[in-house]
Amino acid sequence: MKITAALAAVAILGCGAAFAATAPAATATPAAPSATPVKHTSIKACNKQADGKQLTGADRTAFVKSCHAGKATG
Repeated sequence: MKITAALAAVAILGCGAAFAATAPAATATPAAPSATPVKHTSIKACNKQADGKQLTGADRTAFVKSCHAGKATG
């Protein structure tokens, strides 16, 4: 009888420890954001800027590429 009670106690403690080790999804911590988030301007917005500057051909292509990469301003 003592062995059965001891095994039952070990099983209960083991299950409790296993349950405590798994955190629910709601309390899990999200991944840390990167130190410098990268913000790219959309191609659509860059094309609108190029339209406003009346760029065509190679100049337009170069502007849109640099704008989308975040290198062009305004």
